[in-house]
Amino acid sequence: MKKWLAIAISSSILSGCSSFPWQNESEAVDVAVQTIPEVPVASPVDEDSETKQETISEVAEVELTPQQEADLWLRIKRQLTFEAPEVPRLVSQRNWYLNNPTYMERVAKRAQPFMYLIVDEIERRNMPLELALLPIVESAFDPFAYSHGRAAGVWQFIPGTARHYGLEINWWYDGRRDVYAATHAALDYLDALQKRFDGDWLHALAAYNSGEGRVANAIRKNKRAGKPTDFWSLDLPRETRAYVPKLLALADILKNYDDYAQHWLPIDNKPYLAIVEAQSQIDLAKAAEMAELDLDTLHHYNSAYNRWATDPIGPHRLLLPVEHAEKLQAWLTTADNKDLVQWTRHKVKSGESLLVIAKQYHTTAKAIQQANNISGHIIRAGDHLLVPVATRDLDDYSLSADQRLVTKQSQSRGAYKVEHEVVRGDTLWDISREYNVNLRKLASWNGMAPTDPLRPGRKLVVWLPQSEKPSGVVRSLNYKVRSGDSLARIASRFNVTINDIEKWNQISRSNYLQPGQQLKLYVDVTRLNTQS
Repeated sequence: MKKWLAIAISSSILSGCSSFPWQNESEAVDVAVQTIPEVPVASPVDEDSETKQETISEVAEVELTPQQEADLWLRIKRQLTFEAPEVPRLVSQRNWYLNNPTYMERVAKRAQPFMYLIVDEIERRNMPLELALLPIVESAFDPFAYSHGRAAGVWQFIPGTARHYGLEINWWYDGRRDVYAATHAALDYLDALQKRFDGDWLHALAAYNSGEGRVANAIRKNKRAGKPTDFWSLDLPRETRAYVPKLLALADILKNYDDYAQHWLPIDNKPYLAIVEAQSQIDLAKAAEMAELDLDTLHHYNSAYNRWATDPIGPHRLLLPVEHAEKLQAWLTTADNKDLVQWTRHKVKSGESLLVIAKQYHTTAKAIQQANNISGHIIRAGDHLLVPVATRDLDDYSLSADQRLVTKQSQSRGAYKVEHEVVRGDTLWDISREYNVNLRKLASWNGMAPTDPLRPGRKLVVWLPQSEKPSGVVRSLNYKVRSGDSLARIASRFNVTINDIEKWNQISRSNYLQPGQQLKLYVDVTRLNTQS
């Protein structure tokens, strides 16, 4: 619906007409009135008389720009340009969204803090506004989303692509979950893709999902076969064949806003978050306190920070609701860098290393080096070190990587929970086979992707159904074959079967064991045969 600014009409003209052609009950709320000075015009009866002047006004109609819309969805709607053909793949996706209004409402609530900054950046780059809807398809606007393909954040970057486009990933920080930084990186990537595919945005979007090589190969294959090379004609993975229609379906629903307004929870067309920069490491709890904001809320808007604080090396960017950003900025203006975190004095004990001390205080060796101007890793017993520490209990930082993992692993997924401690050589595939559980489910229970590497000592949870009640506490271990060992003797010692050992190690009982050979075993430590 077009909206107009109407300039005031003089009383003499108002008296001669009962209503304006656009002025009815349904449109009254869409009319804004701006008063301008009346323009005097000489009377046609007595041009010389100054007392008989009649005023008229000019009626000027000025269309609101998309940026002047009150609702951010309408700002996007008015700039949509992609065609949405009535093909089955698109229709089915559109029907799904229309039949799941609670999902749409949930997504809109998640998008509300971030959508303005995304739209603003897309417009600045003169890119299609349909791209503002892409995080709905990618992650449902969940900044903590993590896929089975190791993609993270609202834009679902995998590690390699993220680093290529300038997103840093380390112990403290994961730029894929930094909505501000990831938005810039995603738009850089999408712009590069559309140029790679000669301005074809559907090809670019397909490549964003499945990789440009795969899309390019599909195009070449169709060319050689004399077939069309548009997106709808390409032989692409099933996920990609649904991916682009999902975006087009969302855009089509928004384009027909008048029919589907109830599916778009209104979002004010104004900045919700403001950027505050800290020049050095800052405790997130301290930042929340000074901004007069709940810690979980602050951490949600700044989901890239994995720990209780930002990286020791600044500067850092924090996104906060405008009014809270002003309070934090005012404090940072007068605060000293040493006030941004809490410090403790640690006396080095014999045998301690920087890594040991860092683990004790939930920080990194690099942070301790920086705080104490240490260039190497050599420290001596009796030395005193300043160590940055959290101002609150680590459990209070419920959105840190560690606490999110605790929460995820605690969610009941079966009748029985088994805790598995990773040993060198373990893979998720091996562990899933040992417990006879689905690989993707095992990864999901532990906040991982199936291809993520495992480090020795990590604790994994395995959920088993009622039919597979565990008999005790299962641990995996590496056993070094001794002189005189046999599969039967080892099986007896660890209360397992020869078949199990063969399966775990992909060997046959016809093979001779060699002293020093390493065998992987999964044993119930409560049932070990200590007499063997």
